[in-house]
Amino acid sequence: MKLTSTAFLDGELIPKRYGMDFENINPTLTIHDVPDGTVSFVLILEDPDIPEAAGVPIWDHWVVFNIPSTVRQISEKWIVEGTRGIGTRNKLDYLGPRPPDREHRYFFRVYALDCMLDLPEGSNKQSILEKSLGHILATAELMGRFAPSFL
Repeated sequence: MKLTSTAFLDGELIPKRYGMDFENINPTLTIHDVPDGTVSFVLILEDPDIPEAAGVPIWDHWVVFNIPSTVRQISEKWIVEGTRGIGTRNKLDYLGPRPPDREHRYFFRVYALDCMLDLPEGSNKQSILEKSLGHILATAELMGRFAPSFL
């Protein structure tokens, strides 16, 4: 499985418009080579470069699960098809990059599952990933970089 974007290439800079201090919209993402038997997807956007002072090891910017397997493209300003999970700031919706100190890496990850998850809206990433164990058919990752406005 592969995850791509028309907005940036893997390892490249994410355009400013997708950042929290700008338009704060999600970039277009496309899921390729989905394995047979896929019933749903989990989509997570996370920042592992968050400073220790934030009090969390990874900042979760976007968590969506139970995305139907028929969804292969997530368009800009996507109206979620699936169930919204909760991010680090207790937000259910996309929260764009906003590094406080330096350039950070942002990982878009998609998991193909052989089931739908029996979890409510607002579930956190940890409970979603725990419930996914034994059901992950494939994963894909797209990493982009984003620098603060003051750099």
